[in-house]
Amino acid sequence: MSRSERLFDLLHVLRRHRRPVSGRVLAEAIGVSLRTLYRDIASLQAMGASIEGEPGLGYVLKPGFLLPPLMFSPEEIEALVLGSRWVADRADDRLSGAARSALARIGAVLPDDLRETFESAALLVGPGTSPPTETVDPALLRRAIRTERKLMLRYRDGAGAVSERIVWPFALAFFDAARILLGWCELRQGFRHFRTDRIAAAELLDSRYPKRRQALLKDWRQVEGITDPAA
Repeated sequence: MSRSERLFDLLHVLRRHRRPVSGRVLAEAIGVSLRTLYRDIASLQAMGASIEGEPGLGYVLKPGFLLPPLMFSPEEIEALVLGSRWVADRADDRLSGAARSALARIGAVLPDDLRETFESAALLVGPGTSPPTETVDPALLRRAIRTERKLMLRYRDGAGAVSERIVWPFALAFFDAARILLGWCELRQGFRHFRTDRIAAAELLDSRYPKRRQALLKDWRQVEGITDPAA
């Protein structure tokens, strides 16, 4: 186990305890000596982790500490690389550029032992079908979702009929052949799925919709019968 992985495991052990836990218990949990454990505690404190305590009294990690990039496990690094490669290859220009930028930022701060894992990640994204051309900038749709604001859409259905409707957008779903905007439709008084390549025009309205985005997403999952929280 590399030092970075060991520090990562130590943080996870500390997070499981709300009250001070002895150094001996921590050392046994991650399989190191007490002397190494004390050095690792000092290293994490130097990185900004709010670990309180001392030998003989135990240690506790105060809430709110965010893991720096160097604390990713090898599997998490592979997941980040694979996901970012998919976004870079399949998403619109802005998200694609953001994915490449994020990978570069993470790679720049990783320690040597994890940078090799990062640079040699062998999980590749295969060729896929490019989504149809979109008229509306996807960044506008994402902004509406983030700010929980209503959208006025001019939408063309599969038969070519055009309608205007106000929707409460709460999610975007990405597929190889299409991107789908999920929203509550005021016209239909129900949840609807809009292919983004069929949105002829979109206007971001000033008014916020009356429910929180997460509440709408939860209600949509119930309607669709989706129980997986990651879906």
